[in-house]
Amino acid sequence: MAHSLIAAPFLDGHLLLKPGTRHGVRIPADHYEELRRAQTVPEWVVRNAVETWGLDVAGRPMEGTVLVREPSPYGYCRASWEINLGCNFGCKHCYLGERPFAGLVWDDKLRLLDIMRDAGVIWLQITGGEPTMDKDFADAYWHAWTAGMMLTISTNGSLLWRKELLDLFDQCPPYRLVVSVYGASEQSFDALTQRRGAWRAFRRGLDAACEAGLPLRLNLVVTGDNAHEADRMAALAEEWGIEHHAYTNMTPTIYGGGEPLLAQSAAHLRRRKPFAGCNAGHTFFHADPHAKVSICKVGRDDQIDLMTEGIDGLRRLGAIADRLMLRTGGCEGCALSGTCRVCRPLAKHYQEAKAPLHSYCQHGDDKEMVS
Repeated sequence: MAHSLIAAPFLDGHLLLKPGTRHGVRIPADHYEELRRAQTVPEWVVRNAVETWGLDVAGRPMEGTVLVREPSPYGYCRASWEINLGCNFGCKHCYLGERPFAGLVWDDKLRLLDIMRDAGVIWLQITGGEPTMDKDFADAYWHAWTAGMMLTISTNGSLLWRKELLDLFDQCPPYRLVVSVYGASEQSFDALTQRRGAWRAFRRGLDAACEAGLPLRLNLVVTGDNAHEADRMAALAEEWGIEHHAYTNMTPTIYGGGEPLLAQSAAHLRRRKPFAGCNAGHTFFHADPHAKVSICKVGRDDQIDLMTEGIDGLRRLGAIADRLMLRTGGCEGCALSGTCRVCRPLAKHYQEAKAPLHSYCQHGDDKEMVS
C-alpha cells in the first residue's frame, strides 16, 4: 500500500521521513510508540508534515498515510544490493571486472528484500551492473518501496527515458538517482564506455529524468579518456542544475585486478583523506546478485549466503567486519597505520593488483598527487 510518510527506528533514535525527499525529522521514542497504536494521524505529525514538507495529512487515517516500521533486533539501517551485474556499457574503469547477467529468481529476490526489511534497513541502494536492465527491477523497487525503504538507484541513466520507469518513480519517489557521467562529448563518452551510442542514450535518459523532476545526483567519472573534458563535465552539471561530485581515483576490481587503474588520469588523482573507520558490517551490509552478503562492496571475503542461512546469518557479520579490518598482509605493525588512507579490504585489492604504493599507501607519497 502506498504511504506518504515513514516512521522508523534509526540507530539509537527514531525518524519521520517522506519518500522522495532528503529531509527527515527526529522524533522521541514515545511519539514513535504512539504511532504504532494510532488510528488517525496525530496532531504533532500533521504539524511536522506541514512545516517540513508542506504536506497536509490532517484528519487522515494512519493506514495509507504513515507506514510505521517495526523495530529490528539486528540493528542494520542501510544496505546496498547488486540486483544484477549485467550492463549495457563496458566501462574500462569498472571495479566489478566480469559482469555476468545473472541473479536470483523472483521469489528469492522477494525473500532477500524481506530479510532486509526485517533487519531494519531503511536506506537501500539498488545498483548493478545497470540495475534498470534487470527484468525484475520494477517489481523489486515497488516491493522495497512499499516495505518502507528510502531507495537510491545507481545507474548510467541510459534507460531513464522509459515510460514505465518514469511512472514508477512518479508513483513511488526515490530518495535519489545517482547517475554516472563518463564524458562531455560523444567521442569521449563512447570511448570510455566502449559502446557506440552510449552518449546519446545517456542524454536521452538524463533529459527525461530532468523533465520529470527526479532527485538526481551526478558522479563525474574522470579518466584518461575524458580528462580533457573534466571542467566541461562540471560545467554541464552546473548548467543542468544538478548536484555533482567528481570521481577521479579508480580502484582495482573486486577480484584484485588492476585493469581499472590503467584507465585513470594521473593528473587528476587525489590524495585520499585518512581512513577514520566505518560502520561496514555493523549497521550496513552489501548483497551481491546471489544474496551473498558482505560487509561492503569492497570487503567481500567471508560472505554469508542469506538464501541458505536466512536472516540469522547477519548475526555473524559484525565479527567478520572486525576481522577484515585488521592490518594484515604486509600492513601489520606499520607505524603509519593510524593515518592510513584506505581501509584494510581496499588495501588488499590494491596489493593484489600490484598497484604502485602512491595510489593507496603513505609509503609512496614521494609521487605528486592533486590535493
